[in-house]
Amino acid sequence: AALHFYVREDRSRQMSATGVRRPSGCGNLKEISFFVSPLQGHERKSILISRWRMKAKTLKHLLFVCAVASFCPAQQLPGAETPKFDVASVKPATTREMGGVYTYPGGRVAFRGCTLLYLMQQAFDLQAFQVTGGPEWMQDERYDIDAKVPITSESSHSMPPYSKAALNSEQRQMLQALLAERFNMKYRRETREGPVYLLVKGKGPLRMTGSKDESAYPWSGGLRGGMIVGDGMAGINESMEDLARRLSRYLGRPVLNRTELPGSFDFRTEYSPEDSGPDVTNMILACVQDIGLKLEPSKGPVETIMIDRATKPSPN
Repeated sequence: AALHFYVREDRSRQMSATGVRRPSGCGNLKEISFFVSPLQGHERKSILISRWRMKAKTLKHLLFVCAVASFCPAQQLPGAETPKFDVASVKPATTREMGGVYTYPGGRVAFRGCTLLYLMQQAFDLQAFQVTGGPEWMQDERYDIDAKVPITSESSHSMPPYSKAALNSEQRQMLQALLAERFNMKYRRETREGPVYLLVKGKGPLRMTGSKDESAYPWSGGLRGGMIVGDGMAGINESMEDLARRLSRYLGRPVLNRTELPGSFDFRTEYSPEDSGPDVTNMILACVQDIGLKLEPSKGPVETIMIDRATKPSPN
């Protein structure tokens, strides 16, 4: 979302400087024009830009809009056909598994015991706090989905390194189309400025080691291998981008990776709270600092999905 400036002279000898080009897919942004007149009396033309007055608040708003543009996901070109699964079945869950998402060679995907809320998270790569509205059952009733991609799609050539690898961009678009069709879903997307955390390097040395097994499934969570519960934090073959995304789930706001640390890491740090019921947010802030990083509160673009309508699908 770069700013583009140009100057031209029309037949009335009036000069115009057009300042801001509207970023596609990021809301309405009016074009701002400034008008100047050439100085009189000399053969050498010079341009005096006058009356260029912009309040600091307006400038701040422009910078934020451009920042939003850089965070907006790629939008589909007008007239382009929405990617869809070639074959897909949606049925009520028959196992006790909860929230299982699997990707296989050739683009096939499977969801086990997933609520509609969780499917929306997967489709748009968001956290639960970024999805609002919808019926109550979307947080409770679980579904199993098996889907295959068309052989003409790019995903048909995918070779995920492990079965729990994340969906690629095309598969997410296919899941969006599936939810809209099978769940009769209507929703709105909106991006506003809101509270975020910036994951940055601390002032001290890093207390993480390079990954011992780069083929291992990337993971971070509690010391016992599950969710973070308050006794500490551990990670295996975890990149900073993945760590930021996982921490966002617990902190209730987006976490943006600003560490500029490449590669993946292993780490483990214990936390001994003074009381028997530790605050998970305070524990995460302390553990992140203990491994040589820092979470800084900030403001940034926060995307949300507002569900206006959804109905239960017919089993097939």
